[in-house]
Amino acid sequence: MKIESVDFFYLAMPEVTTEADGSQDALVVRVEAGGHVGWGECEAAPLPSIAAFICPMSHGACRPVSDSVLGQTLSEPADIHRMSAALAFNSMDLLQAAHTWSGIEMAMWDLLGKARGVPTWKLLGYEAAYPKVPYASVLFGTTAQGTLERAKEMRGRGFRAAKFGWAPFGDSLEGDIAHLDAAREGLGPDGILLIDAGQIFGEDVDAAALRLDAMERNRVTFFEEPFHGSAYGAYGALRDRVKTVKTAGGEAAHNRHMAEHLIDFGRVGFIQIDCGRIGGLWPAKEVADYAVTRGVTYINHTFTSNLALSASLQPFAGLKDHVICEYPTTLKQLAVDMTTNHIVPNANGEIVIPDAPGLGVDINPDALTQYIQDVEIKVAGKILYPPSRVG
Repeated sequence: MKIESVDFFYLAMPEVTTEADGSQDALVVRVEAGGHVGWGECEAAPLPSIAAFICPMSHGACRPVSDSVLGQTLSEPADIHRMSAALAFNSMDLLQAAHTWSGIEMAMWDLLGKARGVPTWKLLGYEAAYPKVPYASVLFGTTAQGTLERAKEMRGRGFRAAKFGWAPFGDSLEGDIAHLDAAREGLGPDGILLIDAGQIFGEDVDAAALRLDAMERNRVTFFEEPFHGSAYGAYGALRDRVKTVKTAGGEAAHNRHMAEHLIDFGRVGFIQIDCGRIGGLWPAKEVADYAVTRGVTYINHTFTSNLALSASLQPFAGLKDHVICEYPTTLKQLAVDMTTNHIVPNANGEIVIPDAPGLGVDINPDALTQYIQDVEIKVAGKILYPPSRVG
């Protein structure tokens, strides 16, 4: 099969706010080859990602992503690896290539799985896919009472675990302690409580450490992204000050080396990888394999559609002992409408990874039409990007 076309669909809610919610817009990718179609999703700002695919060449080491993709052979997993290596050489770090490639690479695995009639996790080398325990991924309430009510809601919906993140966490020590106490009370004594600071402390280890006593008392399982994603020294220093709470991070990694550095130098207990940012499913699988050798727990990162959710589960589908997974629970309507089928917890409160060919999630063409943004990119009078056809 030859890659005949790569199309991008820039979708957005009618109003996009400053809320730390990644489901307000989306960049959906469609790849066509040999009469088959695959779908992927980039986890990045849509316009720069589109531009990285179509932009004019700056020089020999800064070529558009399209140069490494269009017309290439796609018949087996090795072809995806080959294109990834070519892209790294042809574009380097001089444009948003990794983020653009992530959605394309995801779509290629979906297409290849459909062409072969097998789920993507089998193409990645797993013999079986094990159920995961989803943690409800939600934002903190604006007040501690709001966090308490949100925690009770998630427990009422059957979630055994919940992660609370972002603002107002970090505004004040007193406020943070109140939110931690409220989250634990709402989840109950046996709930798995996870905290995401959203990089609020920069590199300030002392500020982050001030929250540890309250986290220990509330039996927090992990403390996610207290620092900038590449602040490996700060992560390592905090690791020396925790007791039962483990540190977590990795969503900011846009290649496997960054994730490995966070494991080796940041010494995190949990590594969280976003397939829409790291370069797709294969580098995520490499990180999962590496984590196993280092005694680190691999977790998916995703806060967008069920297409991205399914993709994020594939790289560790076959890791029986790596059990918990991120599960978005408050998606904007765009992300809900984007797919015709959805991954939902079963009667045991577990997530069963799709065993249908490819990623096992189908795109809703009506949603593409409803939410698509009217975008045109023109250089020197030549239109490089018209809106992609939906049909």
